[in-house]
Amino acid sequence: MNGQDGAGARPGAAIGSPATNVVRPPPLLLHVGIVEGKMEALILEPSLYTVKAVLILDNDGDRLFAKYYDDTYPTVKEQKAFEKNIFNKTHRTDSEIALLEGLTVVYKSSIDLYFYVIGSSHENELMLVAVLNCLFDSLTQMLRKNVEKRALLENMEGLFLAVDEIVDGGVILESDPQQVVHRVAVRGEDVPLTEQTVSQVLQSAKEQIKWSLLR
Repeated sequence: MNGQDGAGARPGAAIGSPATNVVRPPPLLLHVGIVEGKMEALILEPSLYTVKAVLILDNDGDRLFAKYYDDTYPTVKEQKAFEKNIFNKTHRTDSEIALLEGLTVVYKSSIDLYFYVIGSSHENELMLVAVLNCLFDSLTQMLRKNVEKRALLENMEGLFLAVDEIVDGGVILESDPQQVVHRVAVRGEDVPLTEQTVSQVLQSAKEQIKWSLLR
């Protein structure tokens, strides 16, 4: 898998499902001005490359997971500096959206974890929030609602699979956590798993799907 973890993330495309369910953003009206008495508007063409990065930090601001999809921060040093800055600006606030270093940041926390999805300054915030909620809700099901640092570290393979199902190379593929959990369970049967905890999280995902169908 072309995943990136806390050891040293480099920009690159994720390995995910074919982009058959790509969420296509609407055109954005970025600026409206008046030139010589005439209304002038700059319309940005919609781009499929919505997500610049997905990050998970602990409550000290240290990286647990990071995946960058472009060259905004090309080196690990720049990425770590950005992550520290983003944590310092957000970990004591109640808001869920921030503008930082010319980027749109949406985020949420759970116990000792901070989840971030990063887009450009003109990106549709609702698209980024959909990615954030899908990732968080998928992990909530896979970890049996125990979304905290220790449980996440014991199940990193499941996290990599989930992120790859949601975003591929910056393109949003899926925003339905039920679909993500299902695909993680299916893909988990096709890859070698050496850790018992990984098998447990995939079994948990299968149970979640079974109960959701029985409701």
